[in-house]
Amino acid sequence: MSGRGAAAGAVTVTSAVLRDWPLPPPGVGKESRGRTCVVGGSDRTPGAVLLAAEAALRCGAGKLQVATTTSTAPALGVALPEALVLGLPANAEGGIDPSCGADGSELAELVQGAHAVCLGVGTVGEAAVVELLEALVPPLRRTVVLDALGLAPVTRDARFLHHLDGRAVLTPNLAELAIVLGSDEEEVGGDTAAAARELARRSRCVVAAGGGESWIAAPDGRLWLDVSGGAGLGVSGSGDVLAGIVTGLCARGADPVQAAVWACHLHGRAGDRLASSVGRLGFLARELPAEVPRVLAEVEV
Repeated sequence: MSGRGAAAGAVTVTSAVLRDWPLPPPGVGKESRGRTCVVGGSDRTPGAVLLAAEAALRCGAGKLQVATTTSTAPALGVALPEALVLGLPANAEGGIDPSCGADGSELAELVQGAHAVCLGVGTVGEAAVVELLEALVPPLRRTVVLDALGLAPVTRDARFLHHLDGRAVLTPNLAELAIVLGSDEEEVGGDTAAAARELARRSRCVVAAGGGESWIAAPDGRLWLDVSGGAGLGVSGSGDVLAGIVTGLCARGADPVQAAVWACHLHGRAGDRLASSVGRLGFLARELPAEVPRVLAEVEV
């Protein structure tokens, strides 16, 4: 990574920029806006899947499918009456047992039938998560969004998603971005633009990296900066919401670059709205998804 010159040519994201880059038309009926699948959660962190899944619906995705541990599936199904919820056996750490990802399994069929798949939110146990994703991801030809521990396979091998030819989005926070790159977090925070571009180059994925501001890098070197949101977005669960928005927009038919840019702005503007109504700090990640349709309406005027 090199200095601030890495941010040269970045486009600052505004509502006007997005209006000139409209999302695919919604069509009629839920099938026209795609099938979203969110896979993750654990006995200790069941709420992350709820945040990502609701966010996907709030940005306009048509059908929602969720896979999580059997112990948390009933509660999640009640909290998400709109979703198909698949309960899966847990391993000793409380996360989805990696054997569930075997070819021909119910989970593999669910994931392969989706238009966009979010993997990693709320997962625990790095080795088990890597094993699960190494079973699920290679056969996929749909758009994949990796968040949290879902980034671990890319940390181990930057070529993990090369077979998708750019149809993948990584949504690391700054600490995760540093881990994936094998860099110092202070260095990454000092030039997030360069770090996001480097990861996009290595992984051949779109990278949406968040901190006090969001940098979105495409594999071809294009770069966007979104400064909406502010410090209040630095709260537990906020990244799960962002990952869900990206996935929902991909399911609607947005290409991964467009989905990542739009998602960062929707996420940030939702935070701005809550900062005005609740306070600059102290709003909750669970409050963000409900603001997304309002932001969409404002942007798409």
